[in-house]
Amino acid sequence: MTASDLEHLLITRLIRERGGTSQTWRRALGKVIVRDTETHAHCNWDFILSGSQAQRAAIEQLLDDVRLEHSIVTAG
Repeated sequence: MTASDLEHLLITRLIRERGGTSQTWRRALGKVIVRDTETHAHCNWDFILSGSQAQRAAIEQLLDDVRLEHSIVTAG
């Protein structure tokens, strides 16, 4: 899975589970950060979140679930 695939997956699930628009969730989610698997072998991606406290809580909950399924992504 690529970083852009991951971003698309998260936004799609946020819209389905919480409502809202893709633009709103994209702004709250921010950009994906892909790290080197040599130093981050367990999970090599993260996001710097913005948005409201409720949006951040919804995103964090989803990130926990998605990390179990897709812990390693490639840039792109």
